[in-house]
Amino acid sequence: MVAKEDLIPPEDRDLFKEAWNISRTIHGESITFYLPGMVRIGRERGRYPAVSITGKRCELMCEHCRGLLLEPMIPSWGPEDLIKKCLRLSRSGAHGILLSGGSDPAGKLPWGRYYRAIAEIKEQTGFHISVHTGFPDQETCDELRKAGVEQALIDVMGDSETSTRVYHLQGLKQVVGALESISRSGLGLVPHIVAGLYYGKMRAEHEALKIISHYKPSALVVVVLTPLQGTPMAHVSPPHPVDVARLIASARVLLPDTPISLGCERPRNYQGTILEKLAIMAGVNRMAVWSEEAVEKARSLGLKPRFQSTCCSVKFRDSFCVQNDKASPGQTPLPARSRY
Repeated sequence: MVAKEDLIPPEDRDLFKEAWNISRTIHGESITFYLPGMVRIGRERGRYPAVSITGKRCELMCEHCRGLLLEPMIPSWGPEDLIKKCLRLSRSGAHGILLSGGSDPAGKLPWGRYYRAIAEIKEQTGFHISVHTGFPDQETCDELRKAGVEQALIDVMGDSETSTRVYHLQGLKQVVGALESISRSGLGLVPHIVAGLYYGKMRAEHEALKIISHYKPSALVVVVLTPLQGTPMAHVSPPHPVDVARLIASARVLLPDTPISLGCERPRNYQGTILEKLAIMAGVNRMAVWSEEAVEKARSLGLKPRFQSTCCSVKFRDSFCVQNDKASPGQTPLPARSRY
């Protein structure tokens, strides 16, 4: 990497340099760009759709979402409907699925209804299956693992104020308990940190990193608050790209062996492009829904881009790669909003 980069404030250059060196030493020169869900760039379409097991319904109604992030997902109307839709998705070329949905007031999803269906989907399709778990107990995690789920995606906050005021949970203990349950179950743990979650402010994201560091995540995803119309955060401003990139660099230093991704939920504007470049310099190994500028930046720094049509939580596989990567970078992603 170049010794001096105008995008990085002078006081952060040592941190970014350390993060970069750690990433190259442990994770090599490759960087994977991901096309998740039903997102399309140019002629390429993601092959890892998100399915909501509750349709558009959510009772938890977090301040930043209010259930709106469920709207782009494929709705499921019960176990048999889920099986039918997944078989159809498999025939159309999907590599796997992200199962998600709205939570009840306790932060739980109705996974119990779906264990048999998930097992049947796994058996008939061979899908790689990720679930956005909510905040599950030990029994739920164990049963999801037995059913064939590979990965558990969970949002992690760093303080009780954020967990109660934004997520409407009963405090941070509930989040930590869910992390422990996922870890003990053998599910791949993929924590997500939403930068700017507290009404656009960077509040406890670095504390969230410290919590995550007590476990062994198979990957870490950093996303950025996207103000949505119809939520209490509709008019807040996302955090500055440097603040988010500093969080990523800190994560790289704290979790040297963990693949780190810049997830797809983030602003799609000039500031977003700056963030993509900074994230690469901060040592990310993965990036969802890329821009031409990001790919060019990676190449200019000596990295070797590769492209995969799944969620960025999924490890690179040749069988999951985008076949026509040269046609994809640099075009506008559609739709611009997805779950992660």
